[in-house]
Amino acid sequence: MTRGLFVRVLLVCVLALSACDRAAPLLTVKAVAAGVPSLAPFFDESNGLGRDARVRSRDVRAGLQRGDTPGLYGGSRQPTICDVGKLERFLTDPANERKAAAWARALEITTEGIPAYLDRLTPVLLRHDTLVKNHDYKKEKAVPFDSLLQAGIALLVDAQGQPAVKCSCGNPLRPFEGDTSRISVEFEDGNEKWKGYDRASVVSVRPASRKVERLALVDVEEPARGINRPVGTAGEDDTVFDAERRRAVPDVVGATFGQAAGRLTGQGLAVGYAGEGLPSDGALVTGSNPAAGAQLAFGEYVTLTVAESRSGSPRTTPGPPDLPVPSSSATAPSSPGPPGSSGTPSEPPPSSEEPPSSTPPPSSKDPATTSPPPTSTPPPTITSAPPPSTTAPPTTSSDPPPPGTPPSTTTSTAPTSSATT
Repeated sequence: MTRGLFVRVLLVCVLALSACDRAAPLLTVKAVAAGVPSLAPFFDESNGLGRDARVRSRDVRAGLQRGDTPGLYGGSRQPTICDVGKLERFLTDPANERKAAAWARALEITTEGIPAYLDRLTPVLLRHDTLVKNHDYKKEKAVPFDSLLQAGIALLVDAQGQPAVKCSCGNPLRPFEGDTSRISVEFEDGNEKWKGYDRASVVSVRPASRKVERLALVDVEEPARGINRPVGTAGEDDTVFDAERRRAVPDVVGATFGQAAGRLTGQGLAVGYAGEGLPSDGALVTGSNPAAGAQLAFGEYVTLTVAESRSGSPRTTPGPPDLPVPSSSATAPSSPGPPGSSGTPSEPPPSSEEPPSSTPPPSSKDPATTSPPPTSTPPPTITSAPPPSTTAPPTTSSDPPPPGTPPSTTTSTAPTSSATT
C-alpha cells in the first residue's frame, strides 16, 4: 500500500469513528432541585423528615469522586437535617409494609434488615451537583430513574460514603451508572435550572473501597470550620477542626497507588486521577503534583502519576487485590489497602494535641435529642485507608521494564477542590 493510500484510509477510519461518537445518544437525567417536593415520594414530605440547605455547587474537573474524599460532603450545626428515627418508625409500621418492601428491594436489603441498615447511615449535605439513580414510589414499586441532585440537598450516606437515601422524601438512592460527560439534564416539574448549574461540574460518587469510621465534612455555613462526624451518628458526636490549616503533601513516590491514596486521605487531602479507567492498587507511583512538601488546604487534590507496563495496563507489585468495580462506563476507585487493615491513616496531620478516638461513640437516632455544641478537636482523620507498608515498593528506576520496551507514564488529572462553600 502506498503512503498516500494509507493516509487516506486512516483518515476515513478516523472520520467514521468520530461520526459514531457523535451519534451516541446522551443519557437523559431528571434534575431535582433543593427544596422542591418529589411527585412520587415514599414519605410525605410535609412531615419534616429532612431539610435541604442553600449551598453553591463547587467546581470540579473530574466526574468521579470516592465516598471517603475529604470535604466531598458538607455538614451543619443543625441537629436534625435528616430525622432517621422518624424514617425508621415509618418503614417499620405494619401499615406501610408494602412501601417498606419496595424500599428495601431498591437498596438490596431485607425488610427485617431496615433498622440495622438505617443505624449505619449518616446525614450530610451535598456540596456538588450529584448524579444518582433515584427511585419514585409508583404502583407499590420502587421505579428507578437517573437524576441530578442539586448541591444543598440533604442525604443519608452509607459506611462507604455512597448516597443511600434522599432525606426529605425518603426515596432510596443507588450509584449512577452512566458516563458523567454524556448526559442531558431535564429541568421540569418545578425543578427549574438553578443558579450556578454547570453540566461540566457534576459528580458521581463511587463507594470507598472499605468502610470508614468517620466522615470529614465542611460546615456549609462556616467554610473555615471542618467537621469530623462518626459514621452512623446525626451530629450529636461531631468534633471540629480548622479546615483552613495548611497541610504538607506526603512523599508518595515509590509507594503503590493504594498506599499513596491512604497517606493522602489521612492528611485530609484528596487523590487526583483521570482518564480511561483507574490505576490498580499495586501500580507504582512515580510522581505527584504538587510534589511532596507542598502546603495545601483541607480537601485539595494531589494528582498522581503511575508507571505502566508495555501493554498499557498499570504495572503492579505484590499487594492488596482489586475489589470489584460497579458496572459503569466510568471506572470506580480501587481499594486503598490490604484486607484486615485497621483503617487507621498512615500519616495523620501534624498536631500537638491528642488525636481523636478511632472508635465512633454510640449512635443516637432519637429525633428529639438536641445535639450539644461541637467541641474543638484536631484536624480530620480519614480512617478508610490502611497504614503504609514498612518496606516501600521498588521505584521505577530499580525495577526496569523488559529490554527495548521502557515503561511509559500516564499522568492522571483531577480537580483542585476548595474547602469553602
